[in-house]
Amino acid sequence: MKIGLLPLYVELYDRVAPQRRPSMQQWADKVGELLIARGFDVVQAPISRLAAEFTASVRLCETAGAEAIVTLHLAYSPSLESIDALAATALPLVIFDTTPDTDFGFDFGDKVMANHGIHGVQDLCNLLLRRKKPFRIACGHCELSNVLDDLTQLLKSAAMAHKMTYPRIGSVGGNFPGMGDFLVPDGAFPMAKIDFSFADVSAEDIAAEEERDRKRFVFGEFSADAYRNTLHASLAIRHWLEKERLDAFTICFPGITRANHFATVPFLECSKAMARGIGYAGEGDMLTAALVGALLRVYPQTTFTEMFCPDWRGQRIFTSHMGEINPALTAAKPLLSERNYIFSDTGNPVIATGSLQAGKAALVNLAPGSDGAFTLIAAPVEFFAPDTPSTPTITGWFRPAGGDIAAFLKQYSELGGTHHLAATYDADLDVLRNFSKLMNWQFAVVK
Repeated sequence: MKIGLLPLYVELYDRVAPQRRPSMQQWADKVGELLIARGFDVVQAPISRLAAEFTASVRLCETAGAEAIVTLHLAYSPSLESIDALAATALPLVIFDTTPDTDFGFDFGDKVMANHGIHGVQDLCNLLLRRKKPFRIACGHCELSNVLDDLTQLLKSAAMAHKMTYPRIGSVGGNFPGMGDFLVPDGAFPMAKIDFSFADVSAEDIAAEEERDRKRFVFGEFSADAYRNTLHASLAIRHWLEKERLDAFTICFPGITRANHFATVPFLECSKAMARGIGYAGEGDMLTAALVGALLRVYPQTTFTEMFCPDWRGQRIFTSHMGEINPALTAAKPLLSERNYIFSDTGNPVIATGSLQAGKAALVNLAPGSDGAFTLIAAPVEFFAPDTPSTPTITGWFRPAGGDIAAFLKQYSELGGTHHLAATYDADLDVLRNFSKLMNWQFAVVK
């Protein structure tokens, strides 16, 4: 993850105590090294003091491709110098509230200048709140606390928020008539919609894809025509995804027809794209597609899914979808087989199927609410999987953390959770909570 490190300072000190500047730079450099040691690609902005310098530093972070800005108060810094640049950027903001020294006792000597940044943090955070610029904060000493762990977790949240901010979402096949829970008015959620356009697919492309498929799937029963048509349609989608640099996409199967030049529904590419980190949701759901893409940025073990059927006696809920699953998440090697398809005027597709693997996960949903509000709903669950080879159906069974599926379903619907969601293995609820805060969403946990 590439991040910008922005050290804040005050011009007054350069005028009255210029000899302090080298030690301030050394501290900023040390923090940068600590972040590099954590695996971050750090864009080190120059020490900034005045509004024009902050504008230039933020622009440096943006043009360098940073996914977030980490601020570091080297001393007090007047907030009116930095607030315009920080409030205006689309980059998520994480405040690192720390100092170089571990102690400040009765005999503090010459430590004030290097260790009084905390009230600069207070000044800035007040202005950020008043400007409605979301931020998260990690506070503590690097040697005496887990603040670097906290900062790392917050930057995971920031990476998802960055991915969710003005995403490029592809749309194929329009919207599902009458399906309204995930639809939002135009402009209610900032994203760029890119409609599908066909790209050429060569025989060589198809042959190479079949060779890859033979390594990653069990080949079941399907006709040569169905498989060839599936690969052709799927690779046309892939070329479009790559050409348009899409973060996520959605396919609405009723709009996939021969009249629209589709010999079959490209469900297989929907599945493969998720395994490559591209967001997806079905039936024209751009909102959940963007959410899945954001989750995949941090949690590669994520898939689009739906809750289908309750197992009242076994206290589990069955998940599935027509033909889309992240094939990296199946309990057994995923199966390729032909599906009898009757839902639009096109041919049978070959799809990847299997049962979602056993393990701890979170179901994550972005629920639109009234007056433009959104709620990120997270549900800690445990998936269970049969000890059998993959079957020709996409399946999953989970039990909510609270154990009572009736109470779980009741609470989920009372919160307005939509019928499209993501299953994310090993997700951290605190990371999801901070993701929601950076997006100015409400957050709810369902158990």
